[in-house]
Amino acid sequence: MFCSKCGASVADGVAICPACGQPAGAGAIPPQLPPVNYAGFWLRFVAYLIDIVLVSIVAIPIYLVLGSLFGLNMSSIARDPNSPMLGSAMISVLLFEGCALFGLWLYFAILESSAWQGTVGKKVLGLRVTDLDGNRISFGRATGRFFAKLVSNFTFMIGYIMAGFTAKKQALHDMIAGCLVTKSV
Repeated sequence: MFCSKCGASVADGVAICPACGQPAGAGAIPPQLPPVNYAGFWLRFVAYLIDIVLVSIVAIPIYLVLGSLFGLNMSSIARDPNSPMLGSAMISVLLFEGCALFGLWLYFAILESSAWQGTVGKKVLGLRVTDLDGNRISFGRATGRFFAKLVSNFTFMIGYIMAGFTAKKQALHDMIAGCLVTKSV
C-alpha cells in the first residue's frame, strides 16, 4: 500500500508512514500507472492503408479465379442488359462481395484478438487494439468492432474522423465496441 500523504510505499499492517510520519491506511494512494499513448487518426489511417494493400495483394488473384468460376463477364452483360445472364451475374456479385466481407472480417477480428492485438498495418506502426482497461480484446469484441465500422461508414466517414478529436482518440466503432487503439512508446 502507499501513503496517502507522500505516496511512499508502506508495508501492509503498518499504521504510520515511515517516510513522513503520517497515518497510513484508508486514503492510500495507488501506484501511478504509466501514461497511455492513444493512436490518433493519421496513424490509424496509415495502418489501414498498409492493411488494404496487403489484403489486395492476396484478394486480387482470388477475385480473378472466383470471378471466372462465377462467370462474371461484365462485357457481355454491358452489351445486352436485358440478358438472362443479368440476374445470375447479380447473384454472383452479391455472393462475391459476401465472400470479400467474410474475408475482411476474419482478417481484422482474428488479428486484433490475437496476441499481436492488431493487424499487420497496426503491428508495423506499433499500434495495439485493447479494451478500455488496456487488456487484449476477445474475438467477439473484435467482431463487434469490425461490424461497428459499418456505422462509422454510414456517418459519411465522420465516425472514423472522430479518432482525431476525441479525448482517447476513439473512432465511433471503438466507442461502440468499448475499445482503444494505443501506440507503443
